[in-house]
Amino acid sequence: MQTAAKKVINAWAMYDWANSSYSLIITSAIFPTYYTAVAPPHVHLLGRTFERASLASYSISLSFLIIACISPILSSIADYKGNKKSFMKFFCYVGSIACCGMFFFTKENVWLGLLCSIIASIGYCGSIVFYNAYLPEIAAVSDQDRVSAKGFALGYIGSVLQMILCLAFIMMNDNLNWGLGTFPVRLSFLSVGIWWAGFAQITFNALPPSKANNNRPEHSILTNGFYELKKVWHQLQVRPSLKRFLRAFFFYNMGVQTVMYIAAYFASDELKLESTQLIITVLIIQLVAIFGAYVFSLVSKRTSNIFSLSVLIIIWIGICIAAYYTTTALQFYFLAASVGMVMGGVQSMSRSTYSKLLPKTTDTASFFSFYDVCDKVGTVIGTLSFGYVGEFLGGMRNSVLTLMIFFIIGFILLRFVKMQKETAETEA
Repeated sequence: MQTAAKKVINAWAMYDWANSSYSLIITSAIFPTYYTAVAPPHVHLLGRTFERASLASYSISLSFLIIACISPILSSIADYKGNKKSFMKFFCYVGSIACCGMFFFTKENVWLGLLCSIIASIGYCGSIVFYNAYLPEIAAVSDQDRVSAKGFALGYIGSVLQMILCLAFIMMNDNLNWGLGTFPVRLSFLSVGIWWAGFAQITFNALPPSKANNNRPEHSILTNGFYELKKVWHQLQVRPSLKRFLRAFFFYNMGVQTVMYIAAYFASDELKLESTQLIITVLIIQLVAIFGAYVFSLVSKRTSNIFSLSVLIIIWIGICIAAYYTTTALQFYFLAASVGMVMGGVQSMSRSTYSKLLPKTTDTASFFSFYDVCDKVGTVIGTLSFGYVGEFLGGMRNSVLTLMIFFIIGFILLRFVKMQKETAETEA
């Protein structure tokens, strides 16, 4: 197939611009900082007392568990009806409304902030399933690394731009004694919802209808998605490269996603960084990640996807070791720059590598649903283990070593992957 027109590619990539403000402001920067400031060290919820950071980790686990359970159903419907864009819209609006709801999150209702964060996470992750599934439909194999990297780069640029606007309002309130209290912070949550839904209109207006599967589903609409995953699983048995890649991805991505969601809580509780220092750290990560996504796309073009990913994972292992010994803000800034360099690269390379290994099929949403389930289940295990180790086995520094184990296993498994698109002819 040929790569779609530039207008379509740009519109697809703009969804990263639209939703990445959620990843930065809600997931990584302002929301974790605000949550740490307003929530007590020990939170009483559902008849039990939780450590503040561990409770945040558990809420992330819950949201990913929910989306891992429902995405097979949704992707199956999208494949057969060819309405990936409709589901992207639905989850986009669910997530954006939840972000707007965070405006009402105060120290008197910590539960509301956590609930909205869970719903927003479901909206974000749900829309990404269908967004990713569009990639092999609009880009030729030779262009998928470039198109994937373009999406991530636009996402980082857009999220940093909105972050600067939100941060400027927050700092002016503090420095000029406007006396608005937490209003500027809560307004930033509202702005994320508006930004997300607003810029997504560019994507929704330009993306073509997705390709439908003309075959009727073999099972109930509610169970067919799980049968589709079972089909994908059986197809993996005769596609060893794809199967081995997913095994490796499951483990190393477990570490990547956990770092993304927990880094701010680690810096706040272990290093006692102030709110401004935390936000500066996240900005460093985002700015460097723009550069990193393109650098490793070029490395992959000159070498191979597997080599590029292997280098990235080795750097991640080094980051885990360095994080265990990090004690000062300056050290954490250098660590954040390293994370930024590899974060954009590993996400972009993973998505394009998987897309390249896929067989020719119209069931792209089913294959990307399987990929997404691996991603989400891995995130559930990663965040749960991080929270558990931090709560019961002596602090979050020990949790970092747990993540290093995931990266090591992923690296070993990746070395057995060969970059080749396996077809029915080669299998025969």
